Amino acid sequence: MALLTLGLNHVTAPVALRERVAFPVDHLGDALGDLRRQHPGLVSESAILSTCNRTEVYAATDRPDQAQAAIQGWIANHRRVAAVELNEHLYALPGEGAVRHAFRVASGLDSMVLGEPQILGQMKDAARCAQEAHSLGTNLHQLFQRAFAVAKEVRTQTELGAHSVSLAAAAVRLAQRLFEDMGQTHILFVGAGEMIELAATHFAAQRPKSITVANRTIERAKTLAERFVGQAGQVSTMPLADLPSALDRFDIVISCTASSLPIIGLGMVERASKARRRRPIFMVDLAVPRDIEPEVNRLDDVYLYTVDDLGRVVQMGMESRRSAVAQAEAIIDSRVETFMKWLSARRAVPAIRHLHERAGSLRDAELERARKMLARGDAPDAVLEALANALTAKFMHGPVTLLQQPDAQPPSDMEGWVERLLPGGR
Repeated sequence: MALLTLGLNHVTAPVALRERVAFPVDHLGDALGDLRRQHPGLVSESAILSTCNRTEVYAATDRPDQAQAAIQGWIANHRRVAAVELNEHLYALPGEGAVRHAFRVASGLDSMVLGEPQILGQMKDAARCAQEAHSLGTNLHQLFQRAFAVAKEVRTQTELGAHSVSLAAAAVRLAQRLFEDMGQTHILFVGAGEMIELAATHFAAQRPKSITVANRTIERAKTLAERFVGQAGQVSTMPLADLPSALDRFDIVISCTASSLPIIGLGMVERASKARRRRPIFMVDLAVPRDIEPEVNRLDDVYLYTVDDLGRVVQMGMESRRSAVAQAEAIIDSRVETFMKWLSARRAVPAIRHLHERAGSLRDAELERARKMLARGDAPDAVLEALANALTAKFMHGPVTLLQQPDAQPPSDMEGWVERLLPGGR
């Protein structure tokens, strides 16, 4: 059984493609079931990790080359993306490459924000979804569990996360360039998920004049908004349906929902901009697929940033983390080697099981023969000697025949090899 990872991320593909390939979280189980039905017997185990920065399929297969082509075609068909366009941005990582990649992703080394911890939770969610979909077998289960252990080791033994600058923090820095006094701004958060909560925490620290949370489920909006009472002059909520008529009230708009289509269009923002009489609007779209139509960026008084834009800001702080990265990579190298040894040992399990079954059959046959000898009155010592001789002869027949074949190439250390094969009985 071999491991294979196939996917694309913020390095290999632009956000315009990533949003088309992204799998909605609540559809992951159905997608895994569809992959299994489309390629029964070829993809033995599978899991899908889909975030704003990456979409990856982790698989275990006996035929990695065929599985790679099958998964590529499946992603293209399932997400309705032209295979030629998709394959240009995909990476395929077989064997040890798949293991190393999983460990680096879990540890935050492959993230847009180096060392960020959010990806670890997303990987755990991916593993749980695969488990619930009955597509997670022994090999991928071990891969994920060891990836989680490596991530913990990297976080506790290095300073990788200590200097991490989040996308939310980068967004605040960009907003501060536009608004000299953040305390006078009115901020709207669209959505109520983890990314919005993180962004709201950073912006609330600037003590804005008001914070409003808009969400389809107003109860979730209220739960999030209550956390920031006292950190802004005013805290309120509103349903998403009110967004078109209320957008002009806000200086800063941060959006991250699970919508598969943009919820803030060019026309809506254009009307809001006119109503604001050229006062600027700072907008951040943290969603993939995007919540805000990219054409909005054409408007003169609107400053729109995507996750990729924020990622470029974050990368400017790389220098202080290089030594931590080297330490983390060393830890990963060691753990990859350990995992590959475990995986190699796993390949011998079917042969070992078969060997035990054959040995058991030989033992049972000779025991039955010995019992018959005892039943007809043969001397016990003679029966024991016959049993021992018969078992020895049968167990030795295979190895001796193999060594006597003309094309056999026994190891140079023959005596040592025999000692390992048939250790002494003392």
